[in-house]
Amino acid sequence: MSGHSKWSTIKRKKGAADAKKGKAFTRLIKELTIAARMGGGNPESNPRLRAAMAAAKSENMPKDNIERAIKKGAGELEGTTYEEFVYEGYGPGGVAVLVDIMTDNKNRTAAEVRHIFTKNNGNLGESGCVAWMFEKKGTIVYDKTGVDEEKLMDIVLEAGAEDISDDENTLMVMTDPKDFYAVKDEIDKAEDIPKYILAEITMVPQNTVKVEGKEAEQVLRLMEALEDSDDVQNVYANFDIPESEMENL
Repeated sequence: MSGHSKWSTIKRKKGAADAKKGKAFTRLIKELTIAARMGGGNPESNPRLRAAMAAAKSENMPKDNIERAIKKGAGELEGTTYEEFVYEGYGPGGVAVLVDIMTDNKNRTAAEVRHIFTKNNGNLGESGCVAWMFEKKGTIVYDKTGVDEEKLMDIVLEAGAEDISDDENTLMVMTDPKDFYAVKDEIDKAEDIPKYILAEITMVPQNTVKVEGKEAEQVLRLMEALEDSDDVQNVYANFDIPESEMENL
């Protein structure tokens, strides 16, 4: 496991996501709004909205906030209009970086993201320069401790998962995005499988770049700086840092 999935897992273990609850709420409100705008306000017929609602509930967002964001997106209430697009670039050591943006001011965001890349030993690239290195996948990550790998494999493969990969202390179930919710639902129903660390649809790199020492520290600093930007929804990268070193950093 590398890049975004490993980074997300480490952050959740340390509770970093909870420490930035306000930022998480802002991101989720944007996602709820644009998901409802693009696919309508009914989660039964809008998988993106259904996923956003599940994420919001997992962060304990108040029900009123969720409903208001959906109504704004569906046009039932007035609200801010957001654009979404992707920036691509390179971090230290030639690491490929994808940045999902959702903003109400594209010029402001472009200047800020460019500044973050430059300040953290990276550079913003042209559209298409690294996107080809990534593939959208559903991922469900487990701590190996206490997980019966054979039992987990039986459940997820029967539900339509593509594979299970093994990396140091973790197991990662991988699915086609369209099968993610079916697989996750089967796991959630299984009483003898422990809770996963992370479950999300993400961009998985097809190849990785190993970085260590100072370069590893610089890559993680770039990731943090990008994620701290108010207009950044997600950051994906193809770095490979040994888990023990990553936790120390």
